[in-house]
Amino acid sequence: AGGFLQTATAPVLRRIVQRSEDIEDSDRQQLLAFLSGDARYAPASGQITGILKQMLETMEKDLAEATAQEEAAIKSYEELMAAKAKEVEALTAAIESKTKLIGELGVA
Repeated sequence: AGGFLQTATAPVLRRIVQRSEDIEDSDRQQLLAFLSGDARYAPASGQITGILKQMLETMEKDLAEATAQEEAAIKSYEELMAAKAKEVEALTAAIESKTKLIGELGVA
């Protein structure tokens, strides 16, 4: 555990644990004690591993949901842009047609 606590990952994990709303307070305290290298920490690596796995599963699920929402939004945007492009094309053709008609009527 001491080696892990000296890596750059430990402070990142500490911030995640502090900010996560999905962790019970008792679990949060135990994780933070472990991550701070607190001498009062009683080894419970099985519990900590379980908590971290649960956090990973929650984060993966949240990421999958966010990715699906983003992909749906991109598809919707692309469909909207295609429809608007067709609309602009039709309106441009109508304007050109009417401009040509006005020109012809003005000459006559």
